[in-house]
Amino acid sequence: MQLRHLAAGAAVLAFALSSCGFDYATERDYTVAGGVNNREGDVDVLSAVVVSAQEGSGTFVASLANNDTETEQTFTAVSGDDGATISSSDFEPVQIAPGGLVNLADPPAAIVLTGDFAAGDFVPLTIDFGNGDRVMMQVPVVRDDFGYWEGMDASGSTDTTTDTTTDTTDTTTDTTTEDDAS
Repeated sequence: MQLRHLAAGAAVLAFALSSCGFDYATERDYTVAGGVNNREGDVDVLSAVVVSAQEGSGTFVASLANNDTETEQTFTAVSGDDGATISSSDFEPVQIAPGGLVNLADPPAAIVLTGDFAAGDFVPLTIDFGNGDRVMMQVPVVRDDFGYWEGMDASGSTDTTTDTTTDTTDTTTDTTTEDDAS
């Protein structure tokens, strides 16, 4: 009888311990998004994409989270990596407050990239910060015409003007009655 209890206890213990382990899926960072993330430096680069309405040009969009709660960080440059011929327009360095978050899409930072890429590609980019940190990422190029990124390409490759002309057709009404006509 005691052997049965011992065997049952061992079975329960083996079952319980077999479910224990390391690197649980629920303990890993996973952001469901179309962009890519890098959390290696003082600044996290989150949901990074290049929004492109036309082959060869697009706009770099990402959120930047400053992990340093005491020192302001600065996003200073983005360029092609791994020999990619991608260049960036000039832009004012983006300040990121201590412990703060900056979304480059709201308000639009309009960081325009040009080079050999099109929607559906992944482009190797280097992102530089004022503290000397440099992040290398394979960033997806997404289309400008749907979903969250619709209209975010500031590269000037789309016509975003709206027709605001007004129809000036004469809409006056003839108020003449039969009595006036005679």
